[in-house]
Amino acid sequence: MAGAADAPATGVALDSFESRVTEHTLSNGWTFLLVTRPVAPVFAFMTAVNVGSAQEGAGMTGLAHMFEHMAFKGTPRIGTTDYDAEQRALEELERAYLAYQNARLRTAPDADVVRQRHDAFRRKQRAAAAFVRSNAFGNIVDRAGGVGLNAFTSADMTGYVYALPANKIELFCYLESERFLHPVFREFYKERDVVMEERRLRTESRPIGRLFEQFTAAAFTAHPYHHPVIGHASDIQSYTMTDAGKFFHTWYVPSNMVTAIVGDIHPETIIPLLETYFGRIPRGPAPPTLRTVEPPSIAEKTVTLKDPSQPFYMEGYHKPAVTHPDQEVFEAIDDILTNGRTSRFHRALVRDQQIAVSAGSYGAYPGEKYPHVWVAYAVPARGVSNQRVRDALHDELRRLTTDDVTENELAKFRRRARAALLRSLKSNMGLAMNLSHYHTLFGDWRELFHSLDRVDRVTAEDIRRVARHTFTASNRVTAQIDTVEPPRPAPATTAPVSP
Repeated sequence: MAGAADAPATGVALDSFESRVTEHTLSNGWTFLLVTRPVAPVFAFMTAVNVGSAQEGAGMTGLAHMFEHMAFKGTPRIGTTDYDAEQRALEELERAYLAYQNARLRTAPDADVVRQRHDAFRRKQRAAAAFVRSNAFGNIVDRAGGVGLNAFTSADMTGYVYALPANKIELFCYLESERFLHPVFREFYKERDVVMEERRLRTESRPIGRLFEQFTAAAFTAHPYHHPVIGHASDIQSYTMTDAGKFFHTWYVPSNMVTAIVGDIHPETIIPLLETYFGRIPRGPAPPTLRTVEPPSIAEKTVTLKDPSQPFYMEGYHKPAVTHPDQEVFEAIDDILTNGRTSRFHRALVRDQQIAVSAGSYGAYPGEKYPHVWVAYAVPARGVSNQRVRDALHDELRRLTTDDVTENELAKFRRRARAALLRSLKSNMGLAMNLSHYHTLFGDWRELFHSLDRVDRVTAEDIRRVARHTFTASNRVTAQIDTVEPPRPAPATTAPVSP
């Protein structure tokens, strides 16, 4: 076991820092990465669970995100006035909901039966709600001085974060182990409605949200990256507490989880607490691996959304997973084309030609664990067509395939990559998130630092080689918003006046 040290942002060399992280894996398979930074009497953590929307099956899209919400609802000890009675009420609620759903999803549903079973479900829901102490988990964190209580779900993983005073380390061990030892899916169907509203706000009410969803569906023929992280509306409205329980027991096993803790902590003190609290959680079988592989792209695909909003253009190119040896070459391409006001896209489209008000890219969309797409986008200036913006973007991509980038551009990329890493490690939370993220994706947190060595090795020839292979028509999917006039309201009609 290595010792601990300050983070690199405080001046310690990266190669020195690599040897000073304490890595501890419990017998059940849960891995902890511990870094002591006694700058202030606080600590932050991130728990990364190696499951995202890519692991959801048909009819279950959005379930990873839904469980993230459930992880804040408490346990048999937190969030209830009487768990024994609540458990019975939840069991009755689930039976009532399953009966209602069975009636609702029949080929020829009987409207009267559906209504009766829906009414019975609502009665059971009200009965179960009587035992709930709302936001009990968050209130405990708040009263203990915690900040930043949050979580996220991506296509690749689910993350849980917050920070606490250093003297609350045992409380942290209790709370975080407790909510993954036995989560209680209280208020499940109420929270499902919250998620549905979140989908409406993110996607259905926003033209760009609708465009991205269609773009993603077109980009992936087979791989589950093709469905939205938040889920399809019909799935959100249909999955059950029973489904969530199966999902939890499949994916939330200790061997599928990594927690990085950074701050005023001491491994010799915290490791016994980790053993005591997190060691309670059963090991569980290893989750299944994803079998589906996206086939090579053989045809350009185009999505056009006609909407009374401003025009928007985007295109994506399939690229390998983040673990591929060419990852840093793609990062160099991304930096040179889109990083800042001196980037090629900004200079060509925004400054010189003045045909776009902004241009940029998404280096990894919608995830990065598996082969995904590199996305470029531009917002056309007033009176400029999407086609003209598209042509200008293609001119810049074509330059990468024929002409070497300059040594100055490569040098700026290397400096910015190093600076971005150092900035991200400056805070306890930033370091914790980076360590857990890299350990989950690569199986070794040290890749966080080794990536800088690969950055230094990127050459102009590498960029030309990767660009030639990637930026081809058959590897491309495009999407755009074509602005149309909003529909005119029907003219008002008036009844004829009687004589």
